[in-house]
Amino acid sequence: MPGRYAMAVAPAPGRYVGDVKQQLRDGFGLYIYPNSFYQYEGEWKNGKKHGIGKFLMKDGSYYEGEFVNGEIEGNGTRYWASSGNEYCGQFSQGELHGFGVMKYFDGARYEGEFQYGSRTGHGALIDKEGQVYRGSFHNNKKQGEGEMHYKYGSHYQGDWVLDQRQGHGIMQYADDSLYEGQWRNDLFNGQGSMIHCSGVIYDGIWINGHPAAEASKLVILGEEIREVMQGCPFTIEVQLQNNKGELVKAESGRVLQIWAGVKYVKLSPNVNDTFLELEDLEQSLFETPFGYNAVNYPLMEYVPEPDKLVNSAESSRTEITTDSSMNEIKMDFLPITQRTHGSLQGFQFSPEVEKESSAPPNQRTENGYAAFCNIALALPPDNYRPFMILDELEKKTSKRLSSRTTASREKISESRSEVSIKLSGKSRKKQNATNPHTVRPGDYIIMVKDVTTPPFLGHTLPPAFILLKVKPHKPSKKGSRKEHHKVSNK
Repeated sequence: MPGRYAMAVAPAPGRYVGDVKQQLRDGFGLYIYPNSFYQYEGEWKNGKKHGIGKFLMKDGSYYEGEFVNGEIEGNGTRYWASSGNEYCGQFSQGELHGFGVMKYFDGARYEGEFQYGSRTGHGALIDKEGQVYRGSFHNNKKQGEGEMHYKYGSHYQGDWVLDQRQGHGIMQYADDSLYEGQWRNDLFNGQGSMIHCSGVIYDGIWINGHPAAEASKLVILGEEIREVMQGCPFTIEVQLQNNKGELVKAESGRVLQIWAGVKYVKLSPNVNDTFLELEDLEQSLFETPFGYNAVNYPLMEYVPEPDKLVNSAESSRTEITTDSSMNEIKMDFLPITQRTHGSLQGFQFSPEVEKESSAPPNQRTENGYAAFCNIALALPPDNYRPFMILDELEKKTSKRLSSRTTASREKISESRSEVSIKLSGKSRKKQNATNPHTVRPGDYIIMVKDVTTPPFLGHTLPPAFILLKVKPHKPSKKGSRKEHHKVSNK
């Protein structure tokens, strides 16, 4: 065709080969620029690139698409050899402008609006990790309202500023935790509410991703050393507190577990009794703030009922009515802090009731508070080794003392030993011999620990402890002045 150049013939630099009209490039032709780095092959009109063409660079970059009066204008494809990125969409005055799709070399992809070379407007960005953002952009940044689907399943919908979550937003985590509230600098900041997957709820102020009133410790209300009469139920009240000792009312739902224990006594190596092997005990040791480790002791939940209470002294009905049962009747009307120290003094749980009782259930906090009501020490399991160890040590100590004394001192030691054993173990021996359905007097550890799973914000609170001293019940004597006075006034 006249005017067409032969494609097999390479034109000289700075030369045009193609259609000409009125001495101007017009029609289809190839132009190689003087520096030979650029060349254009396509349609011309009145000496300017106009129509469909391909603008190539020596490094492999190119644009292919529409031209208007010498400018890249309209729809086309742009490829950058230096980065490996490729864009297909609308152009204006040589810039990415309008709607288009950018494929990045690292695997990311943007589909949406551009304004003069930058992502601006509404679009969808899939990053190299497969995370998807749909929403508003400004100057290549997430800006305005948008939603983000993260690679591990979390989802955010809300406000953005300069690629960061800022303003109001809702974050649904992959583990089903949910936060709704204010954000700043990509973190929880301001008023917000979190429903954690463990069931914990915090509704309050957040600072840099953490609760402003964050719970840092568990505190058992009342005295650190508490006394309770043998066979009496008690109540343990617990608070969540911050570092200042203030109640954290903004938090609810933390799971607390109550645990009881007795002191662990380590035997000397020369003790070879098979029943004193402690491998299983050592695996369950728990450090306490009282200077020794503790071994687990069973607890039970018990709700007293009038027809299932047994008087430990086998008192008459008159005595029960005038003394102990009155405490029982008043118990439900006492504040929890008073009930903690044990009403129902002088009573013991009947075997039938105790067998039906189970371990106290875990409690969830509400507004930073929880209570374990009507709990009691259960009977020790058969052959409970910590008690067997104490008994064995007591026997060995008594034998050593008796072997080192004279006959006269031996009698004194024997009587003192008898008195000591009677004072510390009289009720125990009586229990074991006559009434095995009572709790052994002595010192017990009560611990409340945070067993929230998974831990709230990845942090488990340290446990709280008190020392529970179980005092042996001293039955009131029949015909005592006190009881006689009560009966005589009826």
